[in-house]
Amino acid sequence: MGEAKEIWSAPITPRTGNSLLGTPMVASPPVSCPPSQLHSPSLTRSPLLQSENGDVIHPKSKTPKTPRTPRMSLTPRFITPLGSPMRKALRLTKLDPQDAWLPITESRNGNKYYAAFHTLCSGIGIQALVLPVAFTILGWTWGIISLTIAFIWQLYTLWLLVHLHESVENGVRYSRYLQLCFASFGERLGKLLALFPIMYLSAGTCTTLIIIGGSTARTFYQVVCGHSCTAKPMTTVEWYLVFTCAAVVLSQLPNLNSIAGISLIGAVTAVGYCTSIWIASVAQGALPGVNYNPVKTGNSVENAFSVLNALGIIAFAFRGHNLILEIQATMPSSEKHPSHVPMWKGVKASYTLIAACIFPLAIGGYWAYGQLIPANGGMLTALYAFHSQDVSRFVLGLTSFFVVVNGLCSFQIYGMPVFDDMESVYTTRMKKPCPWWLRSFFRVLFGFICFLIGVAIPFLSSLAGLIGGVALPVTLAYPCFMWLKVKKPKKYSLMWYLNWFLGTFGICLSVILITASIYVIVDTGVNVSFFDPK
Repeated sequence: MGEAKEIWSAPITPRTGNSLLGTPMVASPPVSCPPSQLHSPSLTRSPLLQSENGDVIHPKSKTPKTPRTPRMSLTPRFITPLGSPMRKALRLTKLDPQDAWLPITESRNGNKYYAAFHTLCSGIGIQALVLPVAFTILGWTWGIISLTIAFIWQLYTLWLLVHLHESVENGVRYSRYLQLCFASFGERLGKLLALFPIMYLSAGTCTTLIIIGGSTARTFYQVVCGHSCTAKPMTTVEWYLVFTCAAVVLSQLPNLNSIAGISLIGAVTAVGYCTSIWIASVAQGALPGVNYNPVKTGNSVENAFSVLNALGIIAFAFRGHNLILEIQATMPSSEKHPSHVPMWKGVKASYTLIAACIFPLAIGGYWAYGQLIPANGGMLTALYAFHSQDVSRFVLGLTSFFVVVNGLCSFQIYGMPVFDDMESVYTTRMKKPCPWWLRSFFRVLFGFICFLIGVAIPFLSSLAGLIGGVALPVTLAYPCFMWLKVKKPKKYSLMWYLNWFLGTFGICLSVILITASIYVIVDTGVNVSFFDPK
């Protein structure tokens, strides 16, 4: 009896009280299940882990004798007489029934290929096209050094997040970034530190995608139609609306695993337009009179703030860390096959392609345009401004088409955490899954809220440096502190020093970048046009 009693008397996995992009707390007791049901590859929307009256269904024994604890592996007991800590942790893991009702964790049959598609689609996008703008301030040497350091740093924090997803000590999977923040910092401090950056990285990114996608769709129409077109062109707001309607239709796919094909298309188009833009620009050669000297102003304080704003642009180029735990949550996990193994394989493959895109884009773009590259729009604007007559219409149209399609695909994965939180409010209160019509309504509502914000604040995409500073802790700082809190590395060890240094430096850098970006915006000005998209 002693062995069976240990399983049922395990401490309950702590849950947060409120639903805020995290797993909601349920009123019924957590469900403990035999290892055959633990981390099932696919959870249904009606979990069969409880009876109708709410009683926990215990596995039946064939004989009235003391039941033996089901073994999770074929490892002989004489090899591990005291049992593996990982085995014990996974046996005691509690499943939240509501996870089977929410779009992020509804399906757990993902794999390393799905992880690569999602990570590549979320990790590269329009923000990479403004990297040469940072080089105009930093110059060749410091531009390349800063970009390389930022890439290595964010890849390290990605490794931390992938390995923080499964907690051996607590026997729990952190399926959402905010859920890990609450477990590490506490609910109140977690909300204070991470709520706004994560909300912006979801809703704000979707709004920016509507702005850029709608504007590029208009450009695509102009390129395809040509000068001989007699049809009356639509306004910018109407193009925003067309893009939003297409994004809302695609958002009706039920869960994160179901959009793997969409993410694959988004990944292919992102690599396609990044490659086509820098190749077309380099093929045309450097512009006449191009200058590579870093831009300097008369005031040393202004120069310092400009450099910091350029670093913010580089930080803005790397995104997607707020989605890593959510992507990993779609995978099955067991003692012999933990999810961090295929997840890290997918991350390595995707970031190899990301590096192959952003470094040639930044270096080749700066070589081709130098200080002449437009600050608003970066490489995409420069291609149309300087080479619209030199580059074939097919290349220009295909590039614009890739940008629009990538925006539609990225909208789905960045909107998924918001969809998940909306539905968790309903499932927490009603104790049942969201009906299909309400799920559709939530997604339509979110899409058109982003549309209204895009129409009201069409200059949102011009604030790259400020946005990079705000989102920087989510990418570069918080994972280091969460590793210290959850994993508790040995004091004064290499991991202890490294994470303390990187976390502290990331927070300080974020504060400095926000201050510098605000100064640059106030000093140089931004073309503010509320409710007047152009």
